[in-house]
Amino acid sequence: MSTLNILADATIHETAVVEIGAQIGKGSKIWHFTHIMGGAVLGENCNVGQNVFIDDGVTIGSGVKIQNNVSVYRGVEVADDCFLGPSVVFTNVINPRAAVVRRTEFKKTTLKKGVSIGANATIVCGVTLGEYAFVGAGAVVTEDVGEFELVLGIPARCVGWMSEFGERLNFDEVGIAICGGTGDRYSLVEGKVKKLN
Repeated sequence: MSTLNILADATIHETAVVEIGAQIGKGSKIWHFTHIMGGAVLGENCNVGQNVFIDDGVTIGSGVKIQNNVSVYRGVEVADDCFLGPSVVFTNVINPRAAVVRRTEFKKTTLKKGVSIGANATIVCGVTLGEYAFVGAGAVVTEDVGEFELVLGIPARCVGWMSEFGERLNFDEVGIAICGGTGDRYSLVEGKVKKLN
């Protein structure tokens, strides 16, 4: 830790670039070769890995973990306690062309509280990932993902549900599941999951 600089109650590696105007929350850690643009807002107690880019205008909640080699572009909003695995890809334009400027056409992508995205997944812009949604490694998300949904594949499709704790939920014949990690109970009604306690 001797190579780290302490700035405004955050830990920022000496190779990181945090531009003037960026807001970094207390207790957050910014690691090697990361670039945070002015105007980005990062909450408290976040851990931002190596070679991460966070664009101007991006808002990231508290307790977020961003692994190595992730670029979070303008238009992406990340709520508290989200996990972005290594090399997750976000887009912000549906129909990019190098010769056509489309900065006014950026689409909003929203990650609700507790979302987890596995390594090398791609999130196509304009979608919302519901609370505690779980995107498997390598998936390509092209449409909204519901609360607690587990999605896999290309394009990503719902294959089950995950608890808030991150355990697979197995629903019985009356639509009740118990998280193996916490004992919390969940209900499944018409394809939607809710936590009961």
